Amino acid sequence: MTDRFDGMVAIVTGAAGGIGRATCVRFAEDGATVVAVDLAGSDLDETVAAVSNAGGQCLTVEADVTQEADVARYVAETIAAYGRVDAFFNNAGIEGVRAALTDLDEDDFDKVIAVNLKGVWLGMKHVAPAIAQSGGGAIVNTASIAGLSPTPGIIAYGASKHAVVGMTKSAAQELAPAVRVNAVCPGPVETRMMRSLERQFDPDNPEAVHDMFAQANPLGRYAEPEEVAALVTWLCSDDSRYINGAMHTIDGGGNRTR
Repeated sequence: MTDRFDGMVAIVTGAAGGIGRATCVRFAEDGATVVAVDLAGSDLDETVAAVSNAGGQCLTVEADVTQEADVARYVAETIAAYGRVDAFFNNAGIEGVRAALTDLDEDDFDKVIAVNLKGVWLGMKHVAPAIAQSGGGAIVNTASIAGLSPTPGIIAYGASKHAVVGMTKSAAQELAPAVRVNAVCPGPVETRMMRSLERQFDPDNPEAVHDMFAQANPLGRYAEPEEVAALVTWLCSDDSRYINGAMHTIDGGGNRTR
């Protein structure tokens, strides 16, 4: 589409998922070399193919974002391969188990917090210095409208995303001016994660849940992953060079608690 990221290197975690894959493709279309990170390397095959079809180059790294050694390794492999990092989409996340606060198992709570919160912190901890050493750039964290609104039934997910919002604001002040840090806060998106949540809401008729959420939105539908990717890459570009510490909702106007 453009050459706005020509010569630049972008790391994307959660790169095998819908939003992550779409963002890898959009970075590639706009000229970036992409480093795609996910827990299971084999799940990245479709991402590699999509980036290749977009005319881009893609390095894959299998890593667990909750393990500091793995996070340090995906940064080290990026530097070894390309010598720089310019943009980071800190996107890996899980939805967890839908349950009442009093019924949620401790292990399920801990797993969501580890991936969605600790993983985001570790990503910023290790990628930010590499971006600064490359001359500066941007980090975009994946939060959610669940980080701006009450989340009964998915309390661990909501807590983790509220925390990502807070971390983003603090990191934006700590890391500036070399590294800008912002977050995207999607509403429902056409992804595997939403299919999982729909099944948890109603295992017998998840399609009805989908229709209910879609019809409740002013635009009458979910977002497409590519629409989120467009916002992420804009936040990593020079077009947003004075935007720092901001939470960007992308929810069709459906979040009434802003």
